[in-house]
Amino acid sequence: MQRRHYRFYGRVQGVGFRYRAQYAASHLGLTGWVCNLYDGSVELEAQGDPAALDKLVDTIAATSHWIMIDRYTCQEAPVQPDERSFRVRDSW
Repeated sequence: MQRRHYRFYGRVQGVGFRYRAQYAASHLGLTGWVCNLYDGSVELEAQGDPAALDKLVDTIAATSHWIMIDRYTCQEAPVQPDERSFRVRDSW
């Protein structure tokens, strides 16, 4: 079990990114959350099997031609053992 914290930049707001991320994470068996940030980026935390986490970004990008990820950051985060689902959070 591993948890990763991502921040995505590019055309990632107003294109269904958060809902595509929720679908991709659920499809891959991951838990966590995603939300829009005030600066136009998107923040996401996901946890689960490292092999599934390795597929997450490509899976999100492949679900819509409207999403354009220019760059992203990724770092490990503490595992949340009680988390049971992946959800879309309100914008910060």
